[in-house]
Amino acid sequence: LAAQAIMCKEADVVLAGGAENMSLAPYIVPKVRWGLRMGDGALVDTMVADGLTDIFNNYHMGITAENIAEQWNISREEQDEFAVRSQNRAEAAIKQGRFKDEIVPVEIPQKRGDPLVIDTDEYPRFGTTIEALAKLKPAFKKDGTVTAGNASGINDGAAAVLVMSKEKADELGLKPLVTIVSYASAGVDPKIMGYGPVPASKKALEKAGMTIEDIDLVEANEAFAAQSLAVVKDLGLDPEKTNVNGGAIALGHPIGCSGTRILVTLIHEMIKRDAHKGLATLCIGGGQGTALIVKR
Repeated sequence: LAAQAIMCKEADVVLAGGAENMSLAPYIVPKVRWGLRMGDGALVDTMVADGLTDIFNNYHMGITAENIAEQWNISREEQDEFAVRSQNRAEAAIKQGRFKDEIVPVEIPQKRGDPLVIDTDEYPRFGTTIEALAKLKPAFKKDGTVTAGNASGINDGAAAVLVMSKEKADELGLKPLVTIVSYASAGVDPKIMGYGPVPASKKALEKAGMTIEDIDLVEANEAFAAQSLAVVKDLGLDPEKTNVNGGAIALGHPIGCSGTRILVTLIHEMIKRDAHKGLATLCIGGGQGTALIVKR
């Protein structure tokens, strides 16, 4: 939307991003405002109802991951291996300070003493192993393969980017970190919403006149290991170029923030590696995918 506003001459500079506070999502009791009649009133978790439920099929997003695991014949072991790799990569990246340039420290005032400073993602589980994940029970269906360990977490977060026209950047004497090449969205069956990045990325690549082999780095949001594996397989992504510092399974998935977060991470890692072309893509609940290609 920011890029489109600039292309349409509606704006020169746009601050774009998202914030998410899943930990404070309220519980509600429907129909209380006008009075409940005889019978019980249901307490509804808005985090689940508004953010983690497929409204078309009325089931948890985790079931959409189970659907993909079944249709693509993705095993529990493959999902756990993917999750461990995400955790291990994030652990290594944090210890190496690879996220320092992209994280803005948050200071939380305390009743006494210095403020509490949050400058490192809290969610990654250091030392995660296959053996530990193998002990977890299925989270969404009795005989399923999706667990809390091979799915993204419940997280808070915020991310932002500054988008402007080349003319405005030149006027202000600013050097762009990256240039937007193309972007695209696509729809899929809501039952397999996690597959959305595949058609979206293909459309973005076609618009850019590129193939996946032209892309140096990829950030593909890890809503679940199952859908991530399907995306990697069907897009032909190189695992060594994809989520090189771990993904949402390790870092977390604050849903209103993740789209910008993966782009910010992609940009900073492209700079560190002197990479020239990058792809950011993620699935969207309800049966969509979106993708963005940038270059340096």
